[in-house]
Amino acid sequence: MTVPLAHDLAPAPRPDAPTVVFLGSLGSDRSMWNAQVAALADVASVLTVDVRGHGGSPITDPEGTGDVTVADLAADVTALLDGLGLDRVHVVGLSLGGAVAQTLAAQYPERIASLAVICSAARFGKPDAWTTRADTVRRDGVASIADSIVERWFTAEFAAAHPDVVDRSVAMVSAVPDEGYAVCCEALSRFDSRTLLGSISAPTVAIAGDRDPATPPSSLSVIADGVPGARLEVLSPAAHLAAVERAREVSALVRDHVLAHS
Repeated sequence: MTVPLAHDLAPAPRPDAPTVVFLGSLGSDRSMWNAQVAALADVASVLTVDVRGHGGSPITDPEGTGDVTVADLAADVTALLDGLGLDRVHVVGLSLGGAVAQTLAAQYPERIASLAVICSAARFGKPDAWTTRADTVRRDGVASIADSIVERWFTAEFAAAHPDVVDRSVAMVSAVPDEGYAVCCEALSRFDSRTLLGSISAPTVAIAGDRDPATPPSSLSVIADGVPGARLEVLSPAAHLAAVERAREVSALVRDHVLAHS
């Protein structure tokens, strides 16, 4: 069963403009894409989405049964696209959003005009690490780990130069409902797209941060090597939330990729 997703849809600058869908990381809300919305506003309609259990989007697993999958999160997005009358879109996802984006591209190839996967993976480490994190969040709350999460999002240099961004990011993570965060941890624990990558036909760019401790360039290389015709871009210096730390470069890469395939 799908859930209604909170979203913002910036109007198209012209009737034939493409639509770009942005899907964020675990622990984020759609405000993380503000720089990209501004950068694409003159060439595309931009749809930013809160994944299930984040921001303004509800949770359908209040008892913590752990049966939500990334495929369910992708189905939520598909239902949103249907409701908005969007048949074909460009999709951009970071981290968890990148997992959802890969799933959309594999399951609905006729609907995905291009794919950009940022600081993500085809498999996110060992499942036990995610279920342990889910248990921690259910016991102690997301706020108890917010500082440690954000510490991995940015390089030390960026964090020192932009304490306001760090503070906003900690507040954003802390605001995620505990069960929403935990359910998505469990979804990531079961995610593995390695056997699906070869079936993705959308033109694909994989974007990595050279100092990303969560999904290093080697994780993005798996995607770039597995998707036919995909290419890898590595940003330096950048950690996990490259769309914020290297906003201008990410925006330019996404903009060029969308325009090249519209």
